[in-house]
Amino acid sequence: MISTVVWGTGNVGRAAIRAVDAHPALKLTSVLVHDPAKVGKDAGELAGVDSLGVAATDDIEAVLAASPRAVVYAASGDVRFDDALADIVRAVRAGAVVVTPALYPLYDQRNAPEELRNPVLAAIKDGGGSLFVSGVDPGWGNDVLPLLISGLGTDVDVVRCQEIFDYSTYEQPDSVRYLVGMGQPMEYDPPMLMTGVPSMVWGGQVRLIARGLGVEVAELRETLDRRPLDETVTTRTMGEFEKGTQGAVRFEVQGIVDGEPRIVIEHVTRIHPSCAPDWPTPPSGDGAHRVIIEGRPRIEVTVEATDEGENRSAGGNATAVGRLVGAIDWLAAAEPGLYDALDVPLRPAAGKLGRSRS
Repeated sequence: MISTVVWGTGNVGRAAIRAVDAHPALKLTSVLVHDPAKVGKDAGELAGVDSLGVAATDDIEAVLAASPRAVVYAASGDVRFDDALADIVRAVRAGAVVVTPALYPLYDQRNAPEELRNPVLAAIKDGGGSLFVSGVDPGWGNDVLPLLISGLGTDVDVVRCQEIFDYSTYEQPDSVRYLVGMGQPMEYDPPMLMTGVPSMVWGGQVRLIARGLGVEVAELRETLDRRPLDETVTTRTMGEFEKGTQGAVRFEVQGIVDGEPRIVIEHVTRIHPSCAPDWPTPPSGDGAHRVIIEGRPRIEVTVEATDEGENRSAGGNATAVGRLVGAIDWLAAAEPGLYDALDVPLRPAAGKLGRSRS
């Protein structure tokens, strides 16, 4: 059994605890938390399942000194990137296989800036650990799935990956209201939508797809559209959003190949279904991920996932976590290194069929 630590117990960490507990090759040995109120609580309580017999701790040094074989780093890197990088480097140097969605620039690690790759590579050399970064948006929807589906086409003109979501279901109010700008005046500039930021976050996935298709991306382009709410709305989880404030966002990160946008990652985000009804919508419920291959034949695949009481955002998080946690035993058997989604295979759920969890 591979001793595994889950570091962080928010939206991603809760799912990670459940995924590690369910994996037949992994053993949950520690859970690291930042909030003092969570210290001492059972991991199962934090993850919304039965007791797992593992008490949460905030003693990072003691946990890493125990030489865990793997770490699922589930703490946020959105507004604390340098701290997240330092934490991850520390775990890799301790000899752990680390999987995480936190470091966007390392989605496409081969083209990441030297100042990010070099500390990780040095830690791998010093400690013998590994690192695999894949997205929580979710990564598989912007790399392995579109590449798999593209192989069914006779001719491929455009590969489009869409995330279409009602963000009122996403349990990170500060990120939704301030990073993305929902409920803010239309003159507010959301940090996540500033020019260049979408390309920084999702550009690596565009390049991963390009590498898989054997083409070169000459440049990245961005598009952005924002819509105000026509009426004040009240959401179940995040309260009120006033009329005239931002209610929907649509943006694209386009990979330009031979002068045309051939690889596109698109996000369509609403705070309420009434806003921007002419934009793409999910087939049902509050959200979905969709891959469209424009060509011959035209292929469209939509994935809907639910978790934590039929919540689509939680379902998306859980599938992203499943990709990461499912890679741990493969990484543990591989040579120490810095890996990306084209290196790490997506494998069947061997050993899990019929094994129910509370």
